[in-house]
Amino acid sequence: PIECTLATFQIYSEQEKEDIREEIKAKKDFRPALSPGAEMFANRLKKNLKRLKKWAKKNRITSYRIYDADMPEYSAAIDHYEGQWINLQEYMPPKTVDPGQAGKHLDEMIKGLTAVLDIPRRNIHVKTRKQQPGLAQYEKIAHTGERHKIREGGNIFLINLTDYLDTGIFLDQRLIREIFGQLAETKRVLNLFAYTGTATVYAARGGAGATTTVDNSNTYLDWAKENMRLNGFSGQQHSFIKADCLSWLENAELEYDLILLDPPTFSNSKGMKRTLDIQRDHVELIWKTIKLLAPGGTLLFSTNFRKFRMDMEKLPELNVEDISGQTIPPDFERNRKIHYCWKIRRRREHPSLS
Repeated sequence: PIECTLATFQIYSEQEKEDIREEIKAKKDFRPALSPGAEMFANRLKKNLKRLKKWAKKNRITSYRIYDADMPEYSAAIDHYEGQWINLQEYMPPKTVDPGQAGKHLDEMIKGLTAVLDIPRRNIHVKTRKQQPGLAQYEKIAHTGERHKIREGGNIFLINLTDYLDTGIFLDQRLIREIFGQLAETKRVLNLFAYTGTATVYAARGGAGATTTVDNSNTYLDWAKENMRLNGFSGQQHSFIKADCLSWLENAELEYDLILLDPPTFSNSKGMKRTLDIQRDHVELIWKTIKLLAPGGTLLFSTNFRKFRMDMEKLPELNVEDISGQTIPPDFERNRKIHYCWKIRRRREHPSLS
């Protein structure tokens, strides 16, 4: 016997095909009505996007913040990556907001995002942001290993939207990375507390003669190596050091023409001999770093501690220029305390420091 399959087909006229296509489109385009709260959030989102999209397109920026706790009852920071993914970091609600309403507000934000951006729910990644002890913000919260590529400043970076509170790149530091890259040509460059090495990539792109990337995490140091390889940078001139930066600075001997120092606000992570408190320790940390700076060199010092105060009286031999205002991009203008940044050089009248 011959094995056979019986198949039946329905033949549609051209008009019937068109009717079916319209019906499918209508179902796809159908969206349930938004609640008043979701509608209010969606309107604020539209207002922000109207302003930001022109700027982003003009500057070829494809990942940026689109909402930053604009309304206290919708307390979250929302970043839009490559027009495809959303990272929604929900803050602990202020005391003026009923805790029982927090879940409702989160749901309204998600519905507003899907309505305005036409992004599927699975591409919206939600995390809760609260004060973290030590380096808890860098620890794993999931184990998917799923990463995506994003573009910035002619570079390609890997991000992970699921496994950590942070994604692998701090978007607010976009202009700091750009300045670092612009200063790097032919320079011997050092990136301390380097995280995933995005600033190192900028330096290499800017023509750095050599780069050294130091971080205390094998995970992030490997990530930094991948970011460099992804952009075509390899070779012995690019070194990566797994070390506690405080201890490493005690014994480092090489000179560098350009250094980026971007420490955490507080750290008591494994492998450190002592805790780091950036307000308490910043003068000591700056001096230890300055000792590695070649004559005529530049140190960029950055911190995201919002209550930070630079102790200028203990740095009289240094030329300390506050460039924070130049490093806050338009998508973070609502909160100009998102970070601070200084350009630091030796004063010429103190040759003993050269």
